[in-house]
Amino acid sequence: MIRLPKIVAVFLLMSAMIGLNSCSQQKNIAYFQNIDHLSALDGSSFEPTIQPDDLLLIIVSAPDPEAAAPFNLTTENIPTVNGQAGMAQRQQQLYLVDKKGMIDFPILGQMQMGGLTKDEVVKQLKDKLLQYIKNPIVNIRIMNYKVTVQGEVNRPGTYPVNSERVTLIEALSMAGDLTIYGKRNNVVVVREVQGKKTVGRIDITKADFINSPYYYLSQNDMVYVEPNGAKSSSSTFNQNTTVWISIASLISSAVFSILLINKN
Repeated sequence: MIRLPKIVAVFLLMSAMIGLNSCSQQKNIAYFQNIDHLSALDGSSFEPTIQPDDLLLIIVSAPDPEAAAPFNLTTENIPTVNGQAGMAQRQQQLYLVDKKGMIDFPILGQMQMGGLTKDEVVKQLKDKLLQYIKNPIVNIRIMNYKVTVQGEVNRPGTYPVNSERVTLIEALSMAGDLTIYGKRNNVVVVREVQGKKTVGRIDITKADFINSPYYYLSQNDMVYVEPNGAKSSSSTFNQNTTVWISIASLISSAVFSILLINKN
């Protein structure tokens, strides 16, 4: 029986350990594990609620435009960047939701918006407008919908959301995805609900997070990706795993070649 030199045995043991470490790291990095065993998510049920400090664009229209005109804020001329005379853009004025969730609507006066969905606000406005307008049409859009992504991502920053609906994964993609040092099993989402901060911790390696209340982000949510052990550790081995795997593989191949030659 061929006895392996001690140094050869050490290298083989290192190769096995590095291989196991590589498999473990892959398990910690892959998203949506076991997704085949998860029931489908009904995304159509999500709708953001209006919050204090939101900027709302509300346009009222009707078959009779003159009847609807008093219920719209006037447009204003916004000078262009170059400041040339006569070069200005007309922009619809916006409603700012105050700290109590209220806006001051033309003719109708103070109205509660905070905590309501857009569909609920549209219904509320239509019911009141029916006293003045026949067949009113109400369109609402949140103009300052944005999310912030910080931490171990490639492009941290604040990102506007034009669709008024964005998932956690989409927000991370806008930020260039997580770096190799991002902790994927403990992504933090900070959200303000009725003036109080709430914190959710999400494991995006587990597929069941798509049923979490944090799968869809609300406006002004802040996402933070914590660094994992490889980033916080100063170990050269952890930060250069790929290099060590390559070296161990070459050594293992050389050792087995030598043993095969000696055997023959």
